[in-house]
Amino acid sequence: MSTNPIRDELPAYISVDVETSGPVPEEYALLSIGACTLDGGERFYVELQPTSLHAQAEAMRVHGLSLERLAQEGLPPQAAMARLDAWLAQAVPAGEKPIFVAFNAAFDWMFVNQYFLRYLGHNPFGHSALDIKAVYMGAFGVPWRETSYRHIARLEQDLNPLSHHALDDALQQARLFRQVLQRLIDRPAEGG
Repeated sequence: MSTNPIRDELPAYISVDVETSGPVPEEYALLSIGACTLDGGERFYVELQPTSLHAQAEAMRVHGLSLERLAQEGLPPQAAMARLDAWLAQAVPAGEKPIFVAFNAAFDWMFVNQYFLRYLGHNPFGHSALDIKAVYMGAFGVPWRETSYRHIARLEQDLNPLSHHALDDALQQARLFRQVLQRLIDRPAEGG
């Protein structure tokens, strides 16, 4: 039996990244979702039909998605969230609850939570999210100002800049989070 609660939860961690048309789900649309297990072995990606044509030019420039193309080719939000729900059910071991992990988790989680609740009536992640920046801050004992992607990316030698493709970014986040968790796993127990 494992004695390390961090290691015991590894199969349930799901790295999630989203691309949106703006900063809040009430006014702007969730456009794409990428997710993967922490080892990157199980992967999910979907593009959604926009629920609103309201968009911030800066947000659209970052990811390069087209509202017009997504209106034609994206999945309706209810179908997209049902696919994510089904993927989570098969990617996470039976009896485990998925743990939402993201870089700046508050942003990604609020969109995923809003869409799950609006379109399916439940959020399989529950009402919590684990922020990579906050875990890094605790694991490495650094101030918040040193938790930017630039700082954390130093943990992985061959890590590329974020592409702002939701699945690619979820995979990069998973790599970084594994490094942060390894630091916590390897750390000697307090007082021991």
